[in-house]
Amino acid sequence: HIMNVTDRFLHYISFDTTSDSSSATHPSPAGQPDFAAMLAEELKQMGLTDISCDEYGYVFGTIPSTIPNYKGTMLGFIAHIDTVSDYCEHAIHPVITENYNGKDLPLGSSGLILSPDMFEHLKALTGHTLITTDGTTILGADDKAGIAEIMTLVEHLQSQQIPHGPIC
Repeated sequence: HIMNVTDRFLHYISFDTTSDSSSATHPSPAGQPDFAAMLAEELKQMGLTDISCDEYGYVFGTIPSTIPNYKGTMLGFIAHIDTVSDYCEHAIHPVITENYNGKDLPLGSSGLILSPDMFEHLKALTGHTLITTDGTTILGADDKAGIAEIMTLVEHLQSQQIPHGPIC
């Protein structure tokens, strides 16, 4: 059973990986090593064996080529774990808007809105499901959305019979 990318993303944003510019340690987010270890374990559960997770929160994994004697290019995907520190005073409360109507989008009850007048690309998202913050914190989509997409791709490739070269 492949985990839904939305559920995976919502799980990932529950981890506090907020950067701390005043920290003397690396990584600066105190929660980054725990999140990195969880990602490494998730890769292990997906069947990857070439996994590393270092003290700085870098997680690497390789899906071996499924093509015998593959001589082509290796493909890699990269995303970062830390999130910005702005507006992160408490837990993130995502808002899921299904079938977005293309109009002003309230961010929870914060009084803030996303407006297509300010963000023209919103019009192109009409009919889609949008995940936003409730307006009291950042969402953490930069770049936990990228991590969720990569991990969902890894899980999909591990469960399907899709020929591919090595993927890192």
